[in-house]
Amino acid sequence: MQLEDLLGKTCVIGLSYFGLDGELLKQSQCCGTVSLVDKELGISVQLQHSDPTVTQPIFILPPNLDAWFRAAPGHYRHAESGMDMLNPEFLVTWDIHRTQGNAAEGQHEWWEWVANTAAPQVGQAQ
Repeated sequence: MQLEDLLGKTCVIGLSYFGLDGELLKQSQCCGTVSLVDKELGISVQLQHSDPTVTQPIFILPPNLDAWFRAAPGHYRHAESGMDMLNPEFLVTWDIHRTQGNAAEGQHEWWEWVANTAAPQVGQAQ
């Protein structure tokens, strides 16, 4: 698969954020449609909201295909985030690790994105 193959494809995105000591800080889910791909700038996803009248922002993922897996048909819902998608084409999961301590007000924070290279186990007992 090439980056260009993702254009117009729908996806469910799972993100796990970890602190400096490896502790899980939060998890989030969103879904949308790939609107733009660039091998340097990343994969742009137009996010979807449970309310179709709400325009959601573009979310940019790293340009790495290792985290992209074909999704099994089904209805993917996450009540907490409002994410709701029927039959997405891909599942995408990333671990995002903080790489420096608390930055001063107005200073940049550094995070490392790590692609999950194992297919997500959705709807199955772990």
